[in-house]
Amino acid sequence: MHIDLHLHSTASDGTLSPAELVDAAVAAHLDLIALSDHDTVGGVPGAMEAARGRPLEVIPALEVSSTFGDREIHILGYDVDPSEARLARHTVRAAELRADRIRKMTVLLEDQGVHVTMDAVVEAAGPEAYALGRPHLARALVTAGYVGSAPEAFDRYIGDGHPAFLPTRLVTPDEAVGLIRDAGGTAVWAHPPQDLVDELLPALVRAGLRGLEIYRPRTGPDRMMRLENVARTSGLIRTGGSDWHGVETNGPLGTFWVTEEEVGGFLDQRPTRG
Repeated sequence: MHIDLHLHSTASDGTLSPAELVDAAVAAHLDLIALSDHDTVGGVPGAMEAARGRPLEVIPALEVSSTFGDREIHILGYDVDPSEARLARHTVRAAELRADRIRKMTVLLEDQGVHVTMDAVVEAAGPEAYALGRPHLARALVTAGYVGSAPEAFDRYIGDGHPAFLPTRLVTPDEAVGLIRDAGGTAVWAHPPQDLVDELLPALVRAGLRGLEIYRPRTGPDRMMRLENVARTSGLIRTGGSDWHGVETNGPLGTFWVTEEEVGGFLDQRPTRG
């Protein structure tokens, strides 16, 4: 079984619509995927409908953005109920705060002589986006000619710690876990920063964290082994995925996947569908 538990669509900052993402996943011979857009489950119904009757299962998921100091902490929520009221309120609030964040980042860019309007960012996001994110701003910077690629935009201007970066201040990490738990989901810490694991993990586990995202395309074997040991000693499940946004930034979909053996604990604890 080929599994990818971390994918994005145009509902947040991916380049393919939910239906197109399903088409690409089927073409790539993936068997199980999680549509985990940033702070929205808006793309989940379309993805699940597109997968109906095809050899692919779509897990309803999202990636909740939280802030610890000036650091962004992302918590993946799997098998959430997209209609849960608190989750719906979070989606609306997140869209508003994310738009305000991007607006402030364009002001910081303006201070550096880089002129990108909000209209340009909205155009880069496209009509299916439920919320604005930095990749949309990066695409607007490419279109305006300030950089040659989205990765360059992050490296020069809008990546963490760079001149125009602002964190997404939506919820705290433990609130993110609680949001997912209240929506009936399984909370997993996405790409946990190595220097924060020891400090943050106990509080997140107390809040209801169930797992760690360990298997990723650019995570080295030493880092994977350390996270596996942390998961084992903390009684947490292991997950993994490509964090795929599009071909430009991640290459073809399906070049990275995880196996049943690697994420068996996650699969075993999933709710029965029927």
